[in-house]
Amino acid sequence: MEVKSTAVKQHAHSSPSSDTTWVDYSPSSIRPYLYLARVHNPAGTLLLFYPCAWSVTMACYAHSAPMSTVWTYVGLFLAAAQVFHAAGCVINDMWDKDVDAAVPRTSTRPLASGDVSMFQAFVFLIPQLALGVWLLMQLNEYSLRLGLSSLGLVVLYPAMKRVTNWPQAVLGMCFNWGALLGAASVVGAVDWHVYIPLYLGAACWTIVYDTSYARQDRDEDAKYGVRSTTIIFGDQIRPILALFSLIVCSLVSYAGYCNGHGLPFFAGVAMGGLHLARLLARTDFENKESCDATLLSNAWFGFWVWAGAFADFVLKTQQF
Repeated sequence: MEVKSTAVKQHAHSSPSSDTTWVDYSPSSIRPYLYLARVHNPAGTLLLFYPCAWSVTMACYAHSAPMSTVWTYVGLFLAAAQVFHAAGCVINDMWDKDVDAAVPRTSTRPLASGDVSMFQAFVFLIPQLALGVWLLMQLNEYSLRLGLSSLGLVVLYPAMKRVTNWPQAVLGMCFNWGALLGAASVVGAVDWHVYIPLYLGAACWTIVYDTSYARQDRDEDAKYGVRSTTIIFGDQIRPILALFSLIVCSLVSYAGYCNGHGLPFFAGVAMGGLHLARLLARTDFENKESCDATLLSNAWFGFWVWAGAFADFVLKTQQF
């Protein structure tokens, strides 16, 4: 987010982790940029995408939209999630270049290792932001304005790690904007009674998964002045995250209730809640590999909630 030995420095030109990925088989000239955009790791994209998919599907359920509307906007938001997640990673690494270089887990990231310069990263960021804005322009005018209003949070989030002990809360605010934007894209407005609870639930979900993931860097963060919920939660991290998980499920369920959902939706939330409980029980917060694995595993919560909402939509509209 130590200055490396020669061996580690050489390794940085291939992969920012000890595992070989498909990016390592790409041309060496573009490889650092692919790693900078994190295209080798689907976790971040999925975590960004699912709140959008929840919102789209819930809006389609409420308005009995055709199936084509669901797939059109789910596909659009999947593409947007990939683009905006990549852009967010570039912005984050530009902010955190010096800190990343001092932390073993992140020291081989392209900017921290010197494989990509700050100017090159900036030039790489421009077309990503342009593509992201173009994707937003495919939405209605209300959604375009709503989407653009989140960009300030995206840019400011990395700085929050130096300002507040709750940067994960700020990350949740910007990372889950799709919980509002999805519905707006379908109907041109936001039913705040439904989508504010959904948005807040998704934001609390971000606190759960990002705190679990960042736990592996707790000692380095404390050393270099990076603030985090992993530090303030301390040894109580498991019960605190269990409480946040309960809040997540409660808020998402309340959003479903306000939207008039039936049993399939709540069954999906229940399946997701069971997954979060199982994940929290199994995670070894003293093991870096275990913490690292929680990020992708958390995406299953997003999937189960979306699956419940989609099943409910299908049953209501009788579209198969």
